[in-house]
Amino acid sequence: MPRRKRLGRALSDRRTRFGLFNAAPVVAYLLVLFIYPIFSTLMLSLKDAGGGFTLHWYTDAFKGANLEILLTTLRISAETSLLSLVIGFVLAAAVSRLKPLWAGLVMVVVVVPHFISALVRTYGWIILLGEHGVINNALTTLHIPGAPFQLLYNELGVVIGTTSVMLPYTVLLLYAVMKGIDRRLMAAAASMGAGRVTIFRRVYLPLVAPGVVNAGILCFILCLGYYLTPALMGGEKQTMVASLIDEQVMKQDQWNGASALGIILLLLTFAGLLLLRLLKSAGEAYRNRGTAS
Repeated sequence: MPRRKRLGRALSDRRTRFGLFNAAPVVAYLLVLFIYPIFSTLMLSLKDAGGGFTLHWYTDAFKGANLEILLTTLRISAETSLLSLVIGFVLAAAVSRLKPLWAGLVMVVVVVPHFISALVRTYGWIILLGEHGVINNALTTLHIPGAPFQLLYNELGVVIGTTSVMLPYTVLLLYAVMKGIDRRLMAAAASMGAGRVTIFRRVYLPLVAPGVVNAGILCFILCLGYYLTPALMGGEKQTMVASLIDEQVMKQDQWNGASALGIILLLLTFAGLLLLRLLKSAGEAYRNRGTAS
C-alpha cells in the first residue's frame, strides 16, 4: 500500500507526467526497433522445421565446426583486445603528457581514420600487407630473411585489421582517464623515495585500471560481432560467427541456426557487460577498504 501511494503521488505530479509523456516515444522506439526484433530472433531460434519447440539449433552451435568457429571468434576477439590495449595504453599515456594543442592534433590523427569507410580501410591494409604490398616490398629490399612474409588471409592479418578498427575506441577511453589523473600524486610518491616502477605499479596503474577494463571489454564486445575485416583479411580457419551467420542466411537459407548464433553473441555481450559491472563493484569495494584502513 505505501508503494501504491508513492506511485500515485508521483503520477499526480505534473513534472512526472510531462517526463513520462516525453519518454513515451523513446520507449516505443526501443520496443519496436530493439526489443521486438530480439524477441522474434529468440523465438525463431527455438523453432524446428515444423514450428515446434526445440533446442537443436543451440546444441548444433556448440558442436563440430560451429564450436570451432565460436572458439576462433573468442580467441581473435581476445587477441585484438589485448593488442589494442597495449598500443592504446602507450599512445594514450604519451598523448596525455602533451600540451593541449599537440594532444588535440594527435587525437585528430587517431580519430579521423575511424570516420573513413571500414571497407576502404580494409582494402588499404590488403594493399599494405599483400605478398607484393608496400611492407613486404620494403622488407625484401632490406634483404630481411624470409621476406616476403604471409601477412594476409591468416590470423595475423585479421588481428592487425581488427586492431586498427578498435584502436580509436581504446585510445579515447584511456586518454579520458589518463588526462584526469592528478600528476601531483606521482610527484608526491617520487618525493617519498618511490622509483618509477613502484610509482607506475602502486599509483598510476590503479588510477587508470577502470579505463583499462572498460576499453578492454568494449573492444572484446565489438570484435565478437565484427564482420567486414575478418571476412576480407582472413582465411577459412579464421571464419568468425558473423561470417557464419551471413553464410547461413544468404547461402543456406537457415534462419533458425543463424538466429541461435545471434542470440549466443547477444548473451556473450551481456556476459561482458555483467563482468564489467562486477569488476567495477570489486574495484570500488577495494578502494573503500583502502580508504577505511
